[in-house]
Amino acid sequence: MAWLVGYPRDKVNWHPAINEEKCVKCGMCMNCGRKVYEWIEQKPKVVRPNECVVGCTTCANLCQGSAITFPRLKELRKLYEEHKIWDAVKKDLMEKGAIPSGSGCCGGV
Repeated sequence: MAWLVGYPRDKVNWHPAINEEKCVKCGMCMNCGRKVYEWIEQKPKVVRPNECVVGCTTCANLCQGSAITFPRLKELRKLYEEHKIWDAVKKDLMEKGAIPSGSGCCGGV
């Protein structure tokens, strides 16, 4: 996955959680393009958490009951910094020609 470039997805704590008391069963989460959710026993369930795109919160943003939450973004950013994931992503993007070499973000890659 381009967002991780070699870092194992299963070691990234990024997936939705549903507060069943707040869930109004609007079904918006079922629009997830990565099929993270399934409708089981009259409600949505997170069944493929590691399919969730790291950093995406679209389902939580559109949930009518505000029932979906994600881990703290601060923790995700700390992981990216500690494991130099930003640098790896930038290098990968430069190698693929998606961004020019020497672009000025993300440290000195």
